[in-house]
Amino acid sequence: MNVIEIRHLYKVYNPASVPVNALNGIDLTVEEGEFTAVVGPSGSGKTTLLNIVGGLDTATKGTVSIAGKETGAMKPDLLTSFRLRNIGFVFQSYNLVPVLTARENVMFIMQLQGRPRQECERRTREMLEQVGLGDRADSRPAQLSGGQQQRVAVARALAPKPRFILADEPTANLDTVSALNLLDIMEKLNREEQVTFLFSTHDQRVVEKARRVVTIRDGIVVSDEKR
Repeated sequence: MNVIEIRHLYKVYNPASVPVNALNGIDLTVEEGEFTAVVGPSGSGKTTLLNIVGGLDTATKGTVSIAGKETGAMKPDLLTSFRLRNIGFVFQSYNLVPVLTARENVMFIMQLQGRPRQECERRTREMLEQVGLGDRADSRPAQLSGGQQQRVAVARALAPKPRFILADEPTANLDTVSALNLLDIMEKLNREEQVTFLFSTHDQRVVEKARRVVTIRDGIVVSDEKR
């Protein structure tokens, strides 16, 4: 089953002044359960692609469908709700709420979804254990290392059981040991829970773990390799 279908996707920034063509007709499908890395040089369009797939940016032309629903045609409030229930995000900068504990950060999205508190607490415990931070549930981000913060971010993204995870340079700020530990955790969750991962990355460590590598250059797909 295709979780993501991208058709003839274009993105032009500053069209009225100095146009910058970030995407130039991307066609791509991602199937359920994939562990896919989108790679390419800086400015190639990979982060723009992930932002449009995630509904954080809009396309100039073309369509993105998630589980058969075209997100670009949704009204803003419907898109926000759809994104909240279907897409998990892991960012390079972690994006944890600094005043909340690890437990509260992981529960946050599920609470926005309106899930029962008992379910939120149970799922949060499960996910913090899965990422090896069951004993740090009451720690705030400032009390955690970069690798630990990113593991909290992964737990937060996975806790609501989204259709897929978008991970934009998730290992960029991590040392080798922390990066490899994080990738092992995500690979395990992909394998055991069939969570679909789509990465944007420069990191060869991510590329080596990926089972599919899509290379973008100048806003177009130049290679698509399955392993």
